[in-house]
Amino acid sequence: MKLTVRGEYALRALVVLGLSYSADAVLRIQAISEQQNIPKRFLEQILNDLKSAGVVTSRRGVTGGYRLARPPHEVTLATVIRHMDGALAPVSCVSERFYEKCSCPDEAKCGIRSVMKEVREAVVKILENVTLAQLCERVKLLQGVQANILDYAI
Repeated sequence: MKLTVRGEYALRALVVLGLSYSADAVLRIQAISEQQNIPKRFLEQILNDLKSAGVVTSRRGVTGGYRLARPPHEVTLATVIRHMDGALAPVSCVSERFYEKCSCPDEAKCGIRSVMKEVREAVVKILENVTLAQLCERVKLLQGVQANILDYAI
């Protein structure tokens, strides 16, 4: 698995939406773009892609913007990364959803494939068990710690 810039930006945008999640709150693309330093046009494409996946919804008009389609605790990181970047497996011959035959003479006896399968299982276990809500909590915790580190007087 390789998290692309597109996948990273999607997660960063979702963190912003998750941190401000409420039943009726929407955020404008401009606000997300400025807060996360994501090019606005690229962010528009990413949010439209997330909308097609049912992760976000949008509202048009002066009071328009984007919001999560469901609560942050119902969105896993695995769902988002698979939609944006594809397989979570390091090689396609161990992927369950994006399987492609490899060039090994015998997949069942391939040592490399065996190790890569363990890597995939570890990655999947983590990403399927971490929700957007948990990621948002981690962001809040880390930002609080970071703010305390920089807060000093001479």
